[in-house]
Amino acid sequence: MKYLFLFSLLIFACGKSPEETIKNLSTQNYNLSTYGDTLFIVPSLPDNVRAEVIQWGAFEDFEEQANDINGNSLEILKEKSNLMVSHIDSILKKIPDTLNTPIIYSRLLVVKTRTYLLNQEVKKIHLDSTKLENKLNELNISIKNLFIQIDEKMEKDLIDLQKFNSEK
Repeated sequence: MKYLFLFSLLIFACGKSPEETIKNLSTQNYNLSTYGDTLFIVPSLPDNVRAEVIQWGAFEDFEEQANDINGNSLEILKEKSNLMVSHIDSILKKIPDTLNTPIIYSRLLVVKTRTYLLNQEVKKIHLDSTKLENKLNELNISIKNLFIQIDEKMEKDLIDLQKFNSEK
């Protein structure tokens, strides 16, 4: 009984159980790791397209986060994924008329889904780094596809306008 009391006292005096110590060590390892493809570059938009999307409330903030989300530690990823969730929600609420097409809307929904999945993954207690990398890669692909669709839509509109003007 005397030894049990001393053992209990020792555990309480240290303040942490062995499980807590192991959890803290594994969390520290995650904090040292960086996730995402540091070579990924969000496609740049031509000036005429940029002039159109600049009127789109949170688009520039979203683009900035998309450029910066790769190559970060878990803690920074948590912050950036929260920001991206907020930005993509804002973007979906007010799509400019010139860009409000089913194709762009569907790409936005895919980006939203990928953003939410990444956000869920970074909040998990037991982090799987392979799954996290996959979520980031899927998000990168969806962002790239969105930017390509926006560029193609604006290019098509320009061609249509030129055809209309030449027919007059």
